[in-house]
Amino acid sequence: MEITVCNIAKSRLETIDINITRDNTTWFEDIAENRGVQMLTDVDGCLLISGYNYDYPVLICDVTRKDIEVNIHKALELKESHT
Repeated sequence: MEITVCNIAKSRLETIDINITRDNTTWFEDIAENRGVQMLTDVDGCLLISGYNYDYPVLICDVTRKDIEVNIHKALELKESHT
């Protein structure tokens, strides 16, 4: 499926083709506990951080779910440090 993301490395919006599966995505359902992060997805060596809002998902290169230990707080810190 095609999705428009904010690519931090390129400092622009771009459309990428991504296949979201159980193998490459971690879903979070408790909005109060996860501070708005809906899912973390590995995409070709990059991390896609998607929220429950209408903001574009953020793509951060050279980081994976494993690198941040699938931790929401680390994902949010990473996102905030790059935006």
